Amino acid sequence: MGMTIAEKILSAHLVDGEMVKGQEIGLRIDQTLTQDATGTMAYLQFEAMGVDQVKTERSVAYIDHNTLQSGFENADDHKFIGTCAKKHGIYFSKPGNGICHQVHLERFGAPGKTLIGSDSHTPTGGGIGMLAFGAGGLDVAVAMGGGAYYIPCPKMVRVTLLGKLQPWVAAKDIILEVLRQMTVKGGVGKIVEYAGPGVKTLSVPERATITNMGAELGATTSVFPSDEVTLEFLKAQGREDVWVPLASDEDAVYDEEYTVDLDKLQPLAAKPHMPDQVEEVSSIGKIKINQCCIGSCTNSSYYDMMKVAAILKGKKVHPDVSLTISPGSMQVFNMLARNGALADIIQSGARILECACGPCIGMGQSPESAGVSLRTFNRNFEGRSGTQDAKIYLVSPEVAAASAIAGVLTDPRELGEAPVIEMPEKFLVDDGMIIPPAEDPESVEVIKGPNIKEFPLGHNLEDAINTKVMLKTEDNITTDHILPAGSKLLPYRSNIPYYSDYCFIHVDKEFPARCKSMGGGVIIGGANYGQGSSREHAALVPLYLGIRAVLAKSFARIHKANLVNSGIIPLTFKDPADYDSISLLDEISFPNIREEVISGAEITVVSGGKTFKAELEVSDRQRQALLAGGTLNYTKQQNA
Repeated sequence: MGMTIAEKILSAHLVDGEMVKGQEIGLRIDQTLTQDATGTMAYLQFEAMGVDQVKTERSVAYIDHNTLQSGFENADDHKFIGTCAKKHGIYFSKPGNGICHQVHLERFGAPGKTLIGSDSHTPTGGGIGMLAFGAGGLDVAVAMGGGAYYIPCPKMVRVTLLGKLQPWVAAKDIILEVLRQMTVKGGVGKIVEYAGPGVKTLSVPERATITNMGAELGATTSVFPSDEVTLEFLKAQGREDVWVPLASDEDAVYDEEYTVDLDKLQPLAAKPHMPDQVEEVSSIGKIKINQCCIGSCTNSSYYDMMKVAAILKGKKVHPDVSLTISPGSMQVFNMLARNGALADIIQSGARILECACGPCIGMGQSPESAGVSLRTFNRNFEGRSGTQDAKIYLVSPEVAAASAIAGVLTDPRELGEAPVIEMPEKFLVDDGMIIPPAEDPESVEVIKGPNIKEFPLGHNLEDAINTKVMLKTEDNITTDHILPAGSKLLPYRSNIPYYSDYCFIHVDKEFPARCKSMGGGVIIGGANYGQGSSREHAALVPLYLGIRAVLAKSFARIHKANLVNSGIIPLTFKDPADYDSISLLDEISFPNIREEVISGAEITVVSGGKTFKAELEVSDRQRQALLAGGTLNYTKQQNA
């Protein structure tokens, strides 16, 4: 039986376990990346492991999230990350050099390699034929130290692309169509592989847009073949030496298959407040808009920006619309400036932002009250923009630019002949903003500012847990629900005690105070609990607040792993009907929790006079971590 692309890379990097779907496997990791909103915690954890130099082929620390320096906090974090990188063998991408996924694709990504990053959109690297995973910071720290990265061996999904995109239809529309077919829960436990004759018609930036938003499917990762298109991109970056061809075998077997006919695809939009609420732009109609934001790790490539510049050339942004443009990297920004496209963008009345994540994570440019914002980003969760009642639509750069001119949501096909953008034969390469590690690491002092606090640690699992329900949530709770982002809170990612006062405040504003007054307890969750970003703060902060377990209908993959890493027990209802029998502040107990975790038995739950069973679907390694109060404690015990 033949192998898929993903199975070939997994097999080549397998260091623990067997390739049996659903069973845990450990992978050797070639590259890692971090960003500054999660990086501080990851490097504190790396230091706690006592490893002097990273063991990977390449590790890169990016500054792209917390670039708004309205106080000392972000700048102090950047200083810590920079000095830590210099001391421990990590490359450091300075603020302004660009968004981690865009820069990594340009300068470091390589087909056939494994990459994990402390950001859920790390699968962007699949556009170049990498097997790239989003992960919690502790998993990244372990990989930097030479340890394996563990995942359940995933199922394989094939998405066959037929035909060719018609004018004004974009790669963003492809992934929105896949989301419409599979939903935000459809990719959980699966790797999505793109195949078919339509693949060769897509550039690497287009492929990266698609793999980037595989995170919104809940997928383990997504990947494209490495072919002549990949080689041409790498040649243009001066890195053709890292190219290897990669394709699935003709007799490879997939667990699920989907088809997207590119010839028939139309411009699409994801409506508020989920990425899978997808409808044709023409069907939604000409709703009045207030804002358009173009950029993010999904749509900020040179290819995307050139299309936007061509649409805006000689035109003006509508008087009632604010248009922002965020080039994805300094390479992109510089090339736009040199070829005149930046002047076309500026004359239109667009506002040019720095090469960073910016509005995508609520770092500035929040819409007006109840405003309608079109964004080329990857998530439109309620409140993520920084404005709780804003209505966020996810669209392609073509739709965003056309709508910014018209002042209403606009199908770009109305503009007539579409611009034709060619990929450059040679990109402008200047790695001057990527600082290599020190040749003499012993001479480097790691500097920690006053906002950088120690991260919480769990403790050995007790024989029984007797506590109360601190919160009950609905389905599809995101990490943005658990811990909001935005310019007011992101600077405190390094300060868990401060950040804890904002945990779940948009779900239940009394939650932090309740936990602190009652000593913590248990969270009851719905389906797909913890979807969204890889931020391990969504587990670390509940740990700080005394949360001992989360009992949910189902979990998103990365968040479940982060809960285990933090020593919080992720339990699922054996019978989903038991969810309805539990209410806020109910007494709840797990009378045999330690014994049942050890034995691998179902977990006994007693609540409201009712006894029922929950399931703990984790590996033997994760069971040991839970017994020790978290993966870091377990690792220290193993090393001792």
